[in-house]
Amino acid sequence: MTSDVVLKVSVAAGVATLTLDSPANRNALSRAMRAQLRAALAGALADDTVRVVALDHTGRVFCSGMDLSEAAGGGAQEQGVREVPEILSMLWTSPKPVLGVVRGPARAGGVGLLAACDVVVAASSATFGFSEVRLGIVPAVISAVVLPRMLPHAAHRLMLTGEVFDAATAAAGGLVDLSVPDDEVDATVAVQVKALAAGAPAALAGTKRLLRERTPSLEFDELLELSARFFASEEGQEGIAAFREKRPARWVP
Repeated sequence: MTSDVVLKVSVAAGVATLTLDSPANRNALSRAMRAQLRAALAGALADDTVRVVALDHTGRVFCSGMDLSEAAGGGAQEQGVREVPEILSMLWTSPKPVLGVVRGPARAGGVGLLAACDVVVAASSATFGFSEVRLGIVPAVISAVVLPRMLPHAAHRLMLTGEVFDAATAAAGGLVDLSVPDDEVDATVAVQVKALAAGAPAALAGTKRLLRERTPSLEFDELLELSARFFASEEGQEGIAAFREKRPARWVP
């Protein structure tokens, strides 16, 4: 595993800010990013001084999803399909409120990270997309957190078309809670953090547990199998190759 630090962690005034910091590969969920994000989340959840967890990013892109440069060959170990569910579950079940901050494009697994958060603040210029079908794969794993959050008809269309959509569409569909002008993101985040931190820790944990109990439990086993199968399929490997070679996949008319 690379020793490169791709995630910044800071704790101040009761807020643990986890900042995706690998702009060279668009903050993709590489092996290093997955490992460091899991460790940072575990640390934040175990730290009694932390009241709120914020997930932010450096660079133009929030997160482009899985690092496809590591996905060639289709092996489940290479895809990290066993690690992403753990990260999503940690965000989803965290007894501490999690705030997602997106200032630029989020795609595929990056959208999954946001969907697992409790509150998402997005810059109006941010864009989103379920790009999986265009790569010959299926948004299986992230569906566990996306489908409970988004309006069914919105998720249906956007997952099938794979088209890029803006922050206003994301807000209307339930993926984003607050879409604000780019220069108001930091101020909006500060207001939300203050509001979240004003709650009593045990009451917040109990309220979140109450809210999560009203949604389906995260059952990843079948989703993992589906994801791995499509990554390893002929279409999946062709889609990944086409993406890396910057050419249309063979099935594009």
